[in-house]
Amino acid sequence: MLVAASFVNRVGNGLFNAASALYFTLVVGLPAVRVGAAPTIAAVIGLCAGIPGGHLADRHGARVIMMSALAAQAASMAALVLVESWAALTIIATVDQIAAAVGGAAWGALVARVGGERPAVFRAKLRTFVNLGVVLGTLGAGLALAAGTRGAYVTLILSNAASFALCATLLLLLPRYPVPAAPPRQRRWLAFADRPFLTFTALYGAMGLQYPVVSLLLPIWISEHTEAPRWTVAALFAVNSAFCVLTQNRIGSRIETPYDGGRAFRTAGLLFLVSCPMMALAAYAPVWAAAGLVLAAIFIHSLGEVWESSAGLALGFGLAPDHAQGQYQGVLGLGFSAGQALAPAILTTVVLGLGTPGWLLLALFFAALGAAGPPLARWGVRTRPQPGVAAEVTR
Repeated sequence: MLVAASFVNRVGNGLFNAASALYFTLVVGLPAVRVGAAPTIAAVIGLCAGIPGGHLADRHGARVIMMSALAAQAASMAALVLVESWAALTIIATVDQIAAAVGGAAWGALVARVGGERPAVFRAKLRTFVNLGVVLGTLGAGLALAAGTRGAYVTLILSNAASFALCATLLLLLPRYPVPAAPPRQRRWLAFADRPFLTFTALYGAMGLQYPVVSLLLPIWISEHTEAPRWTVAALFAVNSAFCVLTQNRIGSRIETPYDGGRAFRTAGLLFLVSCPMMALAAYAPVWAAAGLVLAAIFIHSLGEVWESSAGLALGFGLAPDHAQGQYQGVLGLGFSAGQALAPAILTTVVLGLGTPGWLLLALFFAALGAAGPPLARWGVRTRPQPGVAAEVTR
C-alpha cells in the first residue's frame, strides 16, 4: 500500500512539475520573474516545517501526520486553479511547501515502520516505483503541453490534487503501527545533539548538487558550449530516468547497514569524479562525438546517483533511533533542501563561470565528499547505543 501510495503521489508530481510554470505565465499571465519567486519564497519558509513535523510523527504516529499533510496538499493544489495574482500564488505555494515538508518527514518515519526485516530491499523497491511514477507523470504532462489549452493545464493541476487525495486514502489501508516509546529522560530534540548525523546531513546536502547537474547545469552546457544536437538534452533525461528505474532495486537492495552506506557514498563520489570531466570534454569534441560523450557521461552519472541515493537511505535511516525517525528525517530533509536551494547559484556561477576548470573542481568536490563516507559511517555506528550494530564494524 505504501508503494502504491508513493507511486500515485509521484505520478501527480510529474504531471504538475512539468507544466506549472507555463500555466502561471502563459495562461494566468503572471510575469516569469514572479512565478519563479513564489516557489522560492515558499520553499524557504517550508524548510523550517520538516523537523517539527517529524517530531509530531514520532509522537502521534507517522500515518496520521502524513495523511493530514496529504489532505492539506490536495486542498492547496486544487486552489491553484483559482489563482489570479502573485500574492495568492505565493500564499498557496507556501501552504503546499509546509505540508510537503511535514509529509516528507512523516513519510520517512512511516517507511522505517513498514520496512520490516529487510528495510534496504523495501526502500529500493519504493524508490524504483517513485522514479517510475515521475517518468509516467512527466510523459502525461507532455501530452497536455502539446494541447496548450487552459483546460489541459487545469486538468494537470487537478489531477495532481486528486493524486494527493488518493495517496491519503491508500494510507488508510496500512496498519496502525504502534509509536515507539522514547527512552526515559531522553532529550526532546535528539537529532541536534547527534554530531555524526548532523555531519552526514551536511555531506548529503552537499552531494545533492549532483541532481541539478543533470536538470540544470548539463543542459546549459550542451546548448552553449558543445556541438551536440539539441535532442541530446531530451535524451539525457530519458537515459537518467530509465537507468535509475532499472538499477535502483538491484543496487539498493544490497546496501542495508550504515557501513554499507558509507562505502556506497564513496563509490558515488568516484563515479561523479569520472562523469563530470566527461561532460566537460564534450565541449572539445565534434558533433557526434560530443553527443556520445554526453550520453556516456550521463550513464555513469546515473549510476552514481543510484549509489548516492542508496547510501542516503542506509545512513539516513540506519543512524536514526527508532523512536525519533521522523525528527531525524526532518533534519535530513532540511539539509538536502538547503543544498538544493543553493545549488543553482553555485553551479551556474562557479562551474559555468570557470568552464572546464569548474567541472574539474566539481568532480574533485564530489570525490572528497564520497571519501568521507566510510569514516563517517564508522563514527556514526560507534556512537549508536545499539551494541549489536556496532559489533558489525569491529568484526
